[in-house]
Amino acid sequence: MLRLPRDTVLMVIDLQQAIDQPKWGPRNNPTAEAKAADLIGEWRRRGMRLIHVRHDSVELNSPYRPGQPGHDFKPEVMPLPGETIVGKRTPSAFVGTDLEAMLEAGGHTTLVIAGVLTQNSIDATVRHAGNLGFRVILVDDATCAVDILDRKGRLWLADDVHELFLAALDGEYCTVCSCETVVAAMSRMRR
Repeated sequence: MLRLPRDTVLMVIDLQQAIDQPKWGPRNNPTAEAKAADLIGEWRRRGMRLIHVRHDSVELNSPYRPGQPGHDFKPEVMPLPGETIVGKRTPSAFVGTDLEAMLEAGGHTTLVIAGVLTQNSIDATVRHAGNLGFRVILVDDATCAVDILDRKGRLWLADDVHELFLAALDGEYCTVCSCETVVAAMSRMRR
């Protein structure tokens, strides 16, 4: 049974309009944003720390570049005034940001992570957080992957990519579970 301490932080990573660009190709978990929004709602109801991670790409043609329509957060996960936004330029939310210092200053030991993409920013951030000693819970149905063409020309479908990355992370860098499991753990949490 999953247990979460009161210091648990929800980190929602890169859920910006850019993820809807056709350039990424087919994705899995079409309800990932809705699940992330459910988690955000639970965190807000309990007055717990919530961090929105935004990709601020420096690549000229990236839909995640500031000033592009894709840079905006998706409406269902839009930060409220006063909520923390961490801008990053690399896949890991810890590189080149004050995220680690912010979490340590707040006494936070546990992170619940949702967002995109499983094989990119989610993987990089989860591994980094785990290596820094944070307890990480990765919400499988509040994340998604896209198809990948490997170096030999084989197409890996988004569902397979998602499951493979989750399998590589689970038990080593994090605990993988569902949104429902996290919400149930929150309902058992003391106020």
